[in-house]
Amino acid sequence: MSRLEHIAQQRLEKLENIRRKGINPYPHSYHRSHTTQEAVALFEHQERSSQAVPNPELSLAGRITASRLMGKITFLDIRDGSGRIQLYFSHDLLGSEKYEFLHNLDTGDIIGARGKLFRTKTGEITLEVTDFTLLSKSLQPLPEKWHGLVDIEKRYRQRYLDLISNEEVKPTFALRSQIITALRHFLNEQGFIEVETPVLQPLAGGALARRFKTHHQALDQDLYLRIALELYLKRLIIGGFDKVYEIGRVFRNEGISTKHNPEFTMLESYQAYADYNDVMKLVEDLVSHIAKEVVGKTDIKFGDEIINLAPPWQHLSLREAIKEHCNIDFEDYPEADSLRTRMEQLGIEVDPNKDRGRLVDELISTFVEPKLIQPTFLMDYPVEMSPLAKRKQDNEHLVERFEAFIGGMEIANAFTELNDPLEQEKRFEEQKEMQATKLAMAKSGAEEPEIDVVDEDFLLALEYGMPPTGGLGIGIDRLVMLLADKQSIREVIIFPQLKTK
Repeated sequence: MSRLEHIAQQRLEKLENIRRKGINPYPHSYHRSHTTQEAVALFEHQERSSQAVPNPELSLAGRITASRLMGKITFLDIRDGSGRIQLYFSHDLLGSEKYEFLHNLDTGDIIGARGKLFRTKTGEITLEVTDFTLLSKSLQPLPEKWHGLVDIEKRYRQRYLDLISNEEVKPTFALRSQIITALRHFLNEQGFIEVETPVLQPLAGGALARRFKTHHQALDQDLYLRIALELYLKRLIIGGFDKVYEIGRVFRNEGISTKHNPEFTMLESYQAYADYNDVMKLVEDLVSHIAKEVVGKTDIKFGDEIINLAPPWQHLSLREAIKEHCNIDFEDYPEADSLRTRMEQLGIEVDPNKDRGRLVDELISTFVEPKLIQPTFLMDYPVEMSPLAKRKQDNEHLVERFEAFIGGMEIANAFTELNDPLEQEKRFEEQKEMQATKLAMAKSGAEEPEIDVVDEDFLLALEYGMPPTGGLGIGIDRLVMLLADKQSIREVIIFPQLKTK
């Protein structure tokens, strides 16, 4: 029997001993009068008060994180969702039977305790316990030395242990909640309406990505988990909503990395009578507002960098940025083959199956993105990369699209939305032609291609007329990474995707 198995066996024996005493080790409820931090704040307020205030009896509850048995005196530390407090148990005050019951308790057990607060000789605010109740017996030992859970995969796979063991983890997810709350408040104040659109879709469109496929039994129909929120939200703009947004999960059957998880949280917003310049202003104001709301300032630390989120942000032409960082002018290479050849001449390893848009995207991610530490709008993308965006008036080969980069990673993506139904249909047809080529490559042994789809219902909706519209997508997980100073997306997704053991 291993040491951990031996400890678990001892705990089972204690559980049976508790049951033999006629005590329920998992009672239905417990009345807690205060959290630990509310109790501490109350006691400190009483100490500061100039008037004599009776010291009330409180009831607290939490998980035992440390124990110090010293004969007829015992100290336990308990932790709840707000913090930690010390409990003091005395044989003289509790009596022999109740005091001896402490021997059935272990680190990790959850207890409730009643009593009055006092300060010890060392100055620590402590509850002098007059009665206590076991609320949940822990049958597994916590990681060694309480802060002992350092195995990265175990932290993510058993997040509950990570939250119990590592005090710095829970504030990250509290911060995430605050960020989403601040985001909602900002958009609501700007007149946006929050809506919800389908997660299961007959055609998952709005982005180029691999889909997750499922089957609905009653309908006898294949459905897909959405890869974007875009096409349904634009239907609402067509229907007469001027400003809409959704915060929701999207799903992409692609790789996993420090910046990618197969399911992630997106904000998408759409604003009638606006273009990508209006959306740039919205993004600057939104991100700087959130930073001030949740961290109290717009200068933040991310890794080794200090980043200033205050407007105005830098604006860069995509064409000029790529020319600067890898000496390629993509407009000189209008076909995928010529661009691929130029990239190979510079020693860049190129996937022969990638189209021109994806080759340009590779140039961005390899040479430009890592350099964009301070907030930057990268503007005006090739039309092949953005089939849902409107062309620039002075260059038909480019569209009015920007991506926002901070800390060397993409945070946001936005378009002046294409609202010409005939042009949109033409773009979709061009995608279908590329799809046919990809399928031919797949049959010849190449990697299975992404499934590009034509959403006929969206085209029909567009024929009823959509006003000029600015659309925006922000990756919530990456925004949290930025404001929480975390380098991996798994640190900010509470249950990240992992391979099943």
